[in-house]
Amino acid sequence: YQRRVRGRRRKKSSTSNYLISADPTDLSRDGDSYVGKVRSNLVGTKFTIYGSGLNPIKPPKAGPDGTVTYREELAAVVYSTNVLGFKGPRKMTVLIPGMMGDHERVEIRPEIEHQSILERHKRGETANLLELHNKTPVWNDETQSYVLNFHGRVTQASVKNFQIVHDNDPDYIIMQFGRVSDEVFTMDFRYPLCALQAFAIALSSFDGKIACE
Repeated sequence: YQRRVRGRRRKKSSTSNYLISADPTDLSRDGDSYVGKVRSNLVGTKFTIYGSGLNPIKPPKAGPDGTVTYREELAAVVYSTNVLGFKGPRKMTVLIPGMMGDHERVEIRPEIEHQSILERHKRGETANLLELHNKTPVWNDETQSYVLNFHGRVTQASVKNFQIVHDNDPDYIIMQFGRVSDEVFTMDFRYPLCALQAFAIALSSFDGKIACE
């Protein structure tokens, strides 16, 4: 089973903004294949991942049944420098909605900024949020670089390489992403992430992080 999605960076946005489509030939926001987007803050350290739906700050457009469906927040990613400073690997915090007993994702559809995943996390309101981190790489004297064990799935060093885990079980790799050639990367993911969340998290790693590099 293969599912193909494609992301494109919007050129005229004041912040980094990627559109994600299920059809590689249709990358318009108004197209039927539009499935979501990734938006960053001004310095490229915080990213919010949205599904399809309406932006609450724009005039609402009711559907055929008269209801308004605001876009769902699927995840947020925060990048920061670690204790090793600028030469060390980047630190990632990935925030996703929690899962219910039937393994369905809790829907988060903010109507104001105060309700967003990033703002909830900033206030310490962690109910219905799952906080994940990138696994800490270890220094390898032979290669003179920080390394992770990708079990052969990643073959080249890159600051973009990462593995996502929960602090309670660092051996359960929820997602991994890394370089296999100059312009080719590979991505693996599993529960509780869906394909759109994982792809969008990977896209965020390509953006320049002024405050982290």
